[in-house]
Amino acid sequence: MFFLSMYRPSNQEQKKCIKKSGDFNYDANFKGATAKSASALKQDRELSDSSFLINHARVLVGSGLETFEKGKSALQNWRHFNLNWAFVDPKTPIQSGVKFCVCTKVVFPWLLMPLKVVYVDDSSKERNAVASYSYGSGTLQGHLLAGEECFSITMDEQNDVWYEILSFSKPANPLAFIGYPYVLLKQKHFARESALAMQKHLSAKLDDK
Repeated sequence: MFFLSMYRPSNQEQKKCIKKSGDFNYDANFKGATAKSASALKQDRELSDSSFLINHARVLVGSGLETFEKGKSALQNWRHFNLNWAFVDPKTPIQSGVKFCVCTKVVFPWLLMPLKVVYVDDSSKERNAVASYSYGSGTLQGHLLAGEECFSITMDEQNDVWYEILSFSKPANPLAFIGYPYVLLKQKHFARESALAMQKHLSAKLDDK
């Protein structure tokens, strides 16, 4: 089972996708695993033994508390998905238990991929940072992949602000298995495009001040 749309998915189509999606499609033992550091996740033998692959990207997006706060607001408003070929309804609240759809265009049709927010971490002493905000979401039945992804914004002791994506995934159905090399390339492409979207958004907002 997977969800397709020939045109940019409407809110109604996204709601139907979410309603039909069911529960998580990966082992409950791995729920919340992306709250760990990237190094810890890469060393997790249970994940590797279960055929999950790790995807990690970390990009400097600015400096100072103002940039951090604007970056946090950007995540909360899904600015990191503000792409021509991928989006999430910006009105979706980032709260534990909330289901949502990532809509992404693959050549001609659009794919609707259901997920559920697993955790939200808004604290000042996590990820070796002075300030941090992160959330992790897990894939649901109907998603092409099985796994979890975390997006975070952090400010370190040097006041540098970093945008980070950390995920683990593996194919969830035959279609994804056949096209998995392409999916991996698409993940890296998304990381680059998402980081550029964040950098552009933060620079524009700061310049407008």
